Amino acid sequence: MKKTRTKAFANLVSAVLLLIFEVWAYWQTLGFKQPKAAKYVKPATFPQVMIIGMGIFTLVLLVQSCIKVFRGMKATDTDNAPAETLNPLKSRGVAAAFFVIALCIVYSLLFENLGYVLVSAAISVVIMVLIGKRDAKTVVLVSVLVPLVMWFVFYKFLKVNIPMGVLQFLRDLVDKF
Repeated sequence: MKKTRTKAFANLVSAVLLLIFEVWAYWQTLGFKQPKAAKYVKPATFPQVMIIGMGIFTLVLLVQSCIKVFRGMKATDTDNAPAETLNPLKSRGVAAAFFVIALCIVYSLLFENLGYVLVSAAISVVIMVLIGKRDAKTVVLVSVLVPLVMWFVFYKFLKVNIPMGVLQFLRDLVDKF
């Protein structure tokens, strides 16, 4: 089998593309506005930590893939198997992944106007239904409470100003206490 049709080669290409994305994403965080009230945790801190963590794992994948592709693999190596297709018409999992990517784009477009809590709750409901959660009470409670608690922690304790959009009255209410 040709090396370019193996899972190892697909991992190599994926690692290179991920590294390009991670460098771009890190570069984007350097332009975040730095509020004067944020002394220790700045808006860019969490994304930068996550990007660096992703970068470490991507580098590991890149090194492993390079070793397997360029040094050769045993016939029994699982990465020597044919790579699966990324055609969303043939793979339900790939179609779901593309749908989640589309949801992330929608999330980023609606984030500023509707606010973190509302958009996160709506996207959470969609993703939970997509992965098979059917208990309506659990879906609604988790989708609403998790973004609310996360917003409260970031806003009150970490002093990160997250857009609230139409739920601005919650921020005003919390600021009174």
